[in-house]
Amino acid sequence: MVFSTNPNFDPDDYIEEEEKETLSPEKQNLRIMLDRKQRKGKTVTLITGFEGKEEDLEALGKKLKNLCGAGGSVKNQEILIQGDFRDKIFDHLQKDGFTRTKKSGG
Repeated sequence: MVFSTNPNFDPDDYIEEEEKETLSPEKQNLRIMLDRKQRKGKTVTLITGFEGKEEDLEALGKKLKNLCGAGGSVKNQEILIQGDFRDKIFDHLQKDGFTRTKKSGG
């Protein structure tokens, strides 16, 4: 955009955000926790702290859901897996090279 006659023009609206590169697995600081808040008492395993492209997060979420044989979703840079699978997910992520993964919460 070089010039605009629109008095309400804001050039920041047209600047595209650069998508972050996905960090390698050994540099990811993932947290695995259980969550029941605002879920009607249902337990979900929540994985947070992923830094990178949305497609890579979606792929990791799909892989973990298949591993656990459970449903879930990926949104707001978090992976939700229905049920308590903290230990299974932790062990699998460690084998895949996510060495900085930690369990948090109760």
